[in-house]
Amino acid sequence: MNSPTLTVNDFTDRSALGVAAKPYGSALLAAARRDPRIVALTADLSGPTETDLLRDALPDQFFQVGIAEANMMGMAGGMARCGRIPFVHTFSVFATRRAYDQVAMQIAYPRLNAKVVGFIPGLDTLLGVSHQAIDDIAMMRALPNMRILEPAPGQVEDAVAEAVAHDGPVYLRLARAKPQAAGAVAPPSAGRGYTRLREGADGLILASGLGVPEAHDAAERLAARGIHVGVVAVTRLKPLSADLLALARAAGTVLTVENHSIVGGLGSALAEQIAEAGCALRFARVGVPDAFGYGATTPYLFREFGMDAEGITRRFEGLLGRGE
Repeated sequence: MNSPTLTVNDFTDRSALGVAAKPYGSALLAAARRDPRIVALTADLSGPTETDLLRDALPDQFFQVGIAEANMMGMAGGMARCGRIPFVHTFSVFATRRAYDQVAMQIAYPRLNAKVVGFIPGLDTLLGVSHQAIDDIAMMRALPNMRILEPAPGQVEDAVAEAVAHDGPVYLRLARAKPQAAGAVAPPSAGRGYTRLREGADGLILASGLGVPEAHDAAERLAARGIHVGVVAVTRLKPLSADLLALARAAGTVLTVENHSIVGGLGSALAEQIAEAGCALRFARVGVPDAFGYGATTPYLFREFGMDAEGITRRFEGLLGRGE
């Protein structure tokens, strides 16, 4: 069995690596310098969405819309029809629940080249139900023409590049910047939308977003118990790579991990592929259960919902019949 290529500290130790405090804002600014068609719109959240970097450097490519998310989606559609490449920014819950009709009718239906960027997805906020987008992937997956990207730590720049390169609607789901090392996760290989982080003969964990470091930590814990599990970071949630089905079939035991409801997200997308292919394998999902979250820190909520490394470890052991 191949040795793991990463350690858990790769996700937490910045140690003089000079990691940008605003990785998304830096990547968007660099892209906008290269392509003046790129414009940024924000609904009164330029700081939290890191678009203040573009605002200050390229003010002619920045638009402050105010707290009017639905109107912002319509503006983005109009700009896209005029040849611009709008990136519209707000919190994930407002980009989807609050402006869903406008996203559907003014961006997705006409298949316009606009990018919807949602921050603090899932349980990545202590502000409670009003700000916790636990259903946004499910909603955006249901929209025809919509591509969905959720970069793992270290992959934000690659996700921005993919969003720019794709000629059509994109939903880019971004957790807030955290102290993790640059290059902790390799870029998606050959544009496949996923990255193999670790090999293992006893099964496979497919994780997205904030679930990736937790899954990697869980794999370390399982290895210490004699269970060797592969880990794959899934960064393109729609369309889901057909390769993932082949990986799941070969692994035989598969667990998905996501910062989203277990209904309609990564786990559901993979389960659909498994069922339609008639595969027989051991399969389970880790994510927000069919329940609302509440106001608390992300580590606390992950622990309470079994989404932290220890919860993932227990769930995988249960799949193998080794749990309590």
